[in-house]
Amino acid sequence: MRVGQCETLVVGVGGGGGGEYFGGGGGGGGGAVRAGSIVLGVGAYSVTVGTGGVGGDNLPSAQGGVGGQSSIGALIIAIGGGGGGGDGPPSSGSSGGGGCAENTRGGQTGASGTAGLGNAGGNGAGAGSGSGGGGGGGASGPGLNGTASAGGNGGQGLSSTITGANVVYGSGGGGSIPNSGTVGVGGSGAGNGALNGVGGAGVANRGGGGGGGGHGDNGGNGGSGVVIVRYPTGAFVCTGGTVTQSGGFTIHTFTSNGTFTRTA
Repeated sequence: MRVGQCETLVVGVGGGGGGEYFGGGGGGGGGAVRAGSIVLGVGAYSVTVGTGGVGGDNLPSAQGGVGGQSSIGALIIAIGGGGGGGDGPPSSGSSGGGGCAENTRGGQTGASGTAGLGNAGGNGAGAGSGSGGGGGGGASGPGLNGTASAGGNGGQGLSSTITGANVVYGSGGGGSIPNSGTVGVGGSGAGNGALNGVGGAGVANRGGGGGGGGHGDNGGNGGSGVVIVRYPTGAFVCTGGTVTQSGGFTIHTFTSNGTFTRTA
């Protein structure tokens, strides 16, 4: 690692799960993950950490909200995940939201993800084939389709050891199913779909999508993002965020907006 070069992880916000009365709302797509090395010269860098996409309301069966973005200045920007489908269609983002199921009109097609950042959401089950919502796409894999008896599982996110522990970020939320059946399971850090209830929320600062709401309940909120910067201990003098040390590295973790400053 050359002088001035820091390792970074910037995680966008998970999309909210869809709220749906008749069919299962699709899980929200996982937040984008951008990892790599950048040169940070002496100076101050504004850090933005987005909050989770809001789960869709069951009345009027609204789709989930798109997750916001996280960033380090203008150097690295990670966009958020798409919202899961309700009466309105799922939305695209870093990863796409899953489609809701609709017995009378046919299931929605999962929304697309952004190439290089994430994957598409799964489709909702269509007329005559049940009411499982599709799972939201994740950073490392697509969401699965809903079926006659189950909501689709959310796509898995991307694992990182930048903090010294192996943590998965940017997974998709699970699709829901009404009345009976198996709920879709969210990827690590994302919300599960619901069975006659509110969808599970994504874990804070993991960028996971919210689970879909089942049979008259809201979708779960997406998980907020995070920004992490690390460098060999003693290489620089820097401030900002929560500062820890692990494996010979100094680590700055931002779970809310702040400023990363390299003073020397």
